[in-house]
Amino acid sequence: MTTPSASAASSTAPDATPRSSWLALAVLILGVSMALLDTTIVNVALPTIRTSLDASEATLSWIISGYALAYGLALIPAGRVGDRIGHKWLFIVGLAGFTLASLWCGLASGATELIVARVVQGLCGGIFYPAVTALIQLMFAGRTRGKAFAVMGAAIGFSTALGPIVGGLLIEAFGDAEGWRSIFFVNLPFGVIAVTAAIILLPRIVVGATSRGVDFVGLLLLSVALVAVLVPLIEGESTGWPWWTWVSLAGGLLLLVVFAYWERTVVARGDSPLVPPHLFSNLAFTGGVVLALVYFAAFTSIFFTISIFWQSGLGHSALASGLVSVPFAVGSILGASQSERLAHRLGRPVLVIGTAMVALGLVSVWLVLWLVPAGDLTHWHLLPSLLVAGIGSGLFIAPNAQFITATVDRADAGAASGVIGTMQRVGSAAGIAVVGSVLFAALTFPPGQPTPEVVADTYAHAATLAMGTSAALAVVAFLLVFVLPHRAAPPR
Repeated sequence: MTTPSASAASSTAPDATPRSSWLALAVLILGVSMALLDTTIVNVALPTIRTSLDASEATLSWIISGYALAYGLALIPAGRVGDRIGHKWLFIVGLAGFTLASLWCGLASGATELIVARVVQGLCGGIFYPAVTALIQLMFAGRTRGKAFAVMGAAIGFSTALGPIVGGLLIEAFGDAEGWRSIFFVNLPFGVIAVTAAIILLPRIVVGATSRGVDFVGLLLLSVALVAVLVPLIEGESTGWPWWTWVSLAGGLLLLVVFAYWERTVVARGDSPLVPPHLFSNLAFTGGVVLALVYFAAFTSIFFTISIFWQSGLGHSALASGLVSVPFAVGSILGASQSERLAHRLGRPVLVIGTAMVALGLVSVWLVLWLVPAGDLTHWHLLPSLLVAGIGSGLFIAPNAQFITATVDRADAGAASGVIGTMQRVGSAAGIAVVGSVLFAALTFPPGQPTPEVVADTYAHAATLAMGTSAALAVVAFLLVFVLPHRAAPPR
């Protein structure tokens, strides 16, 4: 069943997109902004959460990575279900659950409860996120679709970078002791507005209604594999990397191989796989998936490092920590505003330019942390580098999504967006886990009560190593972008 607005979207020329589609896009962008804001807004609250709930270093990583991993695990099955029954109601149900989980996070009485609530919040975010990319793919065509993806790219980059600023403002307003709870409560009014508007404005478009259900065995294999890989990455450093961490890593990688074999078996039986193997027959799609993993590992981990260093190491407030990311947020808006036009004119070179700017920006941040004494460091030292990285991120994110999703059939739009989104979230989780391990492993203080200068120097050394890891990942992402096609072919 298709609503009149959906029919209009598919039958009109690209330049005659109905107003209802743009209104629907606004609702989708509000939802995606909430989800991406929560990816980084917690970063500036980590020191206050640690004090308020007496949380361990591993717990801080779990609060971020648990959300990202749960988010990623829900994306693929949600995309497949959306292809069957329509993405509208998956978006509404997921967003409503996300809003309620935000309330639970704000009311959490302990670190363990907060982690569980964050996992539920991530699962709900993963349920509604595939609908965003899929509905954009289905409601828009031609260059208008590129413009819609550019808006989405701006929302992704801006929301992710804006998170620390909003978090800092809220903690400053409500105090360090309990102010961190407000970063979750802020989702409540926007969630109510978005759910109500989605019921009214989103079209119900079903293009894959003949698919045969969700591959739960595949989902179980993939979930266990990813958890088996992530757990030792988070817990390994704090536990001294005992034997079980290496067994878990090896087992997780083996299960990924088993998962790939199982998916081919499902297809051979004529059933519907969790991840259609034929998606990976296209080099552009496969390369884009790997690129998404590496890029988001580099991209989201920088805010984790800066937030902890700026507050715990240099003694600045949460607001001051959040303001450090303002240049990145501004750059993301500038880059995303030009991404669609440049992608149409240049093709793949806009992605090359974007990733090159991100790599250059993060490498220069690393050099600043290495060369400038901790006592002299201010946000002005990082401003040019983060601005360059932000512009590059804005240029990259929206065209990259368009290049990848345009290589698949319309009926696979939900599955493809689920795979891409999963790799983005898994990349975020793995990036936080790896960079967090590097950061905390380097925090070794001399015996006795360290002076503020010693604390600052120790955190500066640890942050330099952590930022170097993020910068290295950004360089790898730059190299991987060359596997994408020179032009985004129209979807089949």
